[in-house]
Amino acid sequence: MVIKPPIDLLLSKVDSKYTLCIVSSRRARQINDMIHGVRDQALLTMQAPQIAQITSTKPLTLAMDEIAAGDIGYERVKESYK
Repeated sequence: MVIKPPIDLLLSKVDSKYTLCIVSSRRARQINDMIHGVRDQALLTMQAPQIAQITSTKPLTLAMDEIAAGDIGYERVKESYK
C-alpha cells in the first residue's frame, strides 16, 4: 500500500502524529464545507459533469497535500487553567 504524500513527509511538517491528525481533520472539514457551499451554488447554474469535477478529490486528501506542501500551518496555544 502506497500512501501519498508519504507519512514521513507529513510528520516532518508537524510536531507529532496527533497534531497531524487534528490539523488535517480541521482543514478537511473546512474544505468539505467549502465544497458543499460551491456545490449548492453549482446546482443552480452548472450541469452534472461540471459538478463532479468540483468534488472528485476527497477533502482529507486535499488537506494532507496542503500540509505536505507547507501551505497549512498551525499554532500551538498554551492554555492556562485557573
